[in-house]
Amino acid sequence: MQRLRLKADGRIVELRDGQEFPLAPAAPAASAAIAAPPAVRDLRRRARLTQLEFAARLGVPVETIRNWEQGKRMPRGPARALLAVIAHAPETVFAALARA
Repeated sequence: MQRLRLKADGRIVELRDGQEFPLAPAAPAASAAIAAPPAVRDLRRRARLTQLEFAARLGVPVETIRNWEQGKRMPRGPARALLAVIAHAPETVFAALARA
């Protein structure tokens, strides 16, 4: 039986003997879709917030922001959608989150 793992960056790897082997080379279209969300560091800097302040406003641990900015993890699901909205209307998003 083949054991597969979906990595946070969208790659699929096969697990053999405790090691990961790429199942197939990443397609250019797939990597472009993964890189689509705006850079978290750029969004945070445009909002003139520290990592701690940005994390508090989003309601996530500061380690999450650090991992996103350092490329260790990629935002997924709701976080990815929220960052996309922040890219277009940061004041509106932060005001809405402050009320919640």
